[in-house]
Amino acid sequence: MQHFKLVVILAFAVMLFSGFWSGKSPKEIKEENRQERVERIKTSQETLQLLYKYAPEAKDMVLRSYGYATFSNIGVNLVLFSAEGGGGMAHNNRTGINTYMNMASGGVGLGLGVKDFRAVFLFENKKAYDTFVNSGWEANAQADAAAKYEESGGSLSAAETVAPGVRLYKLTKNGLALQATIQGTKYWKDAELNKH
Repeated sequence: MQHFKLVVILAFAVMLFSGFWSGKSPKEIKEENRQERVERIKTSQETLQLLYKYAPEAKDMVLRSYGYATFSNIGVNLVLFSAEGGGGMAHNNRTGINTYMNMASGGVGLGLGVKDFRAVFLFENKKAYDTFVNSGWEANAQADAAAKYEESGGSLSAAETVAPGVRLYKLTKNGLALQATIQGTKYWKDAELNKH
């Protein structure tokens, strides 16, 4: 019963802060969404520049990939519970189209223990890109274990293979974050921001 109450309270809080109760006009909501898209493009470019600073070899990999996705998140740790949320975008290098996405994770433990955590996904082919964008993705224990089997040298050793055709760089403002975990993190398309 207590679990049900918590779910109801959280659902109400999401509705309360989602704009559903905001009283904003459709025009105001549309303008806010436009501004958020502009901000995500800016953050994506900053994330790529950060990646190139610490792994210059990655620039060629990004340009040769079918597409890429960048994410920035904020972590909150309350005693033993960790929750993280953030946003980002996926960019199709073939079509030039951006798809705006969200990310979230939560669990018991200390979480990443890293503030301003960034992630850059590289997609080798259309199938890997489309699956990530259209179906979403959830990182599991295999995503963190994959780094043990990577090639050595340059940015290849910093990028982990986390799914077939998908490589991941994890960053902070201080550089590559090889030990930061992504377990239990979900990525999905933002329905509101993708309306034009």
